[in-house]
Amino acid sequence: MGWANIYSVPTWMKQTQGTIEVEVETLKKQGLVDKLVVTDAQGDANVQIQQIQSMIDSDVDAIILIAGSSTAPARVLADACAKGIAIINFDSLVDTDKVTAKVNTDSSQWGDQAAKFLIDAIGGKGKILILNGPAGVSVSDDRRKGADAELKAHPDVTVLAEANTPYNVAPAQEAVTSLLFANPEIDGILSLGGALSAGAVLALDKQGREQVPITGENARQFLELWKEKGLKSWATMQPNWLGAFATYTAVQALEGKDVPAFVKIPLPVIDNSNIDEYLARAKDFPADGYIFSPYDEELFKKLLAQK
Repeated sequence: MGWANIYSVPTWMKQTQGTIEVEVETLKKQGLVDKLVVTDAQGDANVQIQQIQSMIDSDVDAIILIAGSSTAPARVLADACAKGIAIINFDSLVDTDKVTAKVNTDSSQWGDQAAKFLIDAIGGKGKILILNGPAGVSVSDDRRKGADAELKAHPDVTVLAEANTPYNVAPAQEAVTSLLFANPEIDGILSLGGALSAGAVLALDKQGREQVPITGENARQFLELWKEKGLKSWATMQPNWLGAFATYTAVQALEGKDVPAFVKIPLPVIDNSNIDEYLARAKDFPADGYIFSPYDEELFKKLLAQK
């Protein structure tokens, strides 16, 4: 089993790799996996292509992949497919259909649901900031596009400014600090993933500004700040167990089982009705990590059985 990672530094990636390693150990005990080969392209899509080629040359049976580019790996993936290698692409997807299956949440739906919550929370009118992940990353761009319809349908909601930053607290806090200086009045923040929301909350605090309704993701720090400050918030997640599920799916494909070309992962929702359930498990996750929803083999079977 090859795991072609685009970069391993972010905590989200480390947690995701953790779920892959746990799943591989389970499959080893069942006699279904012999070895896991891990590569890290350190953010370089060309390096990732070379690493995938090395996996092909070393006769791996399956490759699970978070792509560094939606287009660059097309040729090497076609070569892998031609050799009968099972390829499961998850999270950041490629454009080519020369893979066994793609696995992801619906990033457009993410943006749409977040926008709906925020617009409702501010009463359908007001001034907002938008926080995006890195420009050019498919999940970041798709979440932002997904918010467009709701924003256009509510002309009384004014987007004062938006920023793109890495999905980490420090750059988000710095970006929001600058936006707050330039915009003395804001009514809400549409934050579209990662630890951006925690950075925004900390920036508001540091300037002595009142907290405003904000969307977010399942970052532990954000959920803890949400509870501590009684925020009006909503969050969803890109579950780290996508890695484990991709691993499981690759083995199912090699076993000759039916595997859909695309597996849509429903978006879990965190709100005031269930945030305590997530925080009750906080100690099991890194302080700068993500409290992801529970998973097991039964869930994986249900996801693969979706029509």
